[in-house]
Amino acid sequence: MKKINVKVAAWLLLGCMATSSCIGSFSLFNKLTSWETHMTDSKFVNAIVGFVINIVAIPVTLLVDSLVLNTIEFWSGDNPIEANVGKTKQVMGEDGRYYAVKTLKNGYEVTAPDGVVTNFFHNADNDSWSMEQNGVVKEIFRFNTDGTRRTIQAEVNGQTKEFTLNEAGVYEARMAAGDGVFFAMN
Repeated sequence: MKKINVKVAAWLLLGCMATSSCIGSFSLFNKLTSWETHMTDSKFVNAIVGFVINIVAIPVTLLVDSLVLNTIEFWSGDNPIEANVGKTKQVMGEDGRYYAVKTLKNGYEVTAPDGVVTNFFHNADNDSWSMEQNGVVKEIFRFNTDGTRRTIQAEVNGQTKEFTLNEAGVYEARMAAGDGVFFAMN
């Protein structure tokens, strides 16, 4: 038997991987071409600038798309470049029922099995999350900076309290909300 050269085996493996019908959406390349055609109002300027930057941009985007992004899309089902805005997923809640969760630009829209819609919105100005249901908006929590650590503000029994974002803070928040674990002794 003849020995197979390592280089030949590597090329065969690379060829198998390159021709393996794992074709993705090439979203990075598509975003580049969309940007090129709309960067100015003049199609002539777009063509000239596109010709100059395409010498480097096209090979790089195709390489990144084919080797990295399309592989991630193949295994996870989602391309990291594509925005998930407007997409809806069915998520099972702790109660065993399925909820429709739609991704919005600044939050989520959750539709319960009974049709009740609850919106969760992130406010980037004050770094807070709010909940809106039946026209009533209520801030759920807010992230505050106080030096090196971040805390959340939560309303518990009508009072605003701050909890640190660590195990002790989560425990304090659960106990304040009455969601702690209680033990009975004989």
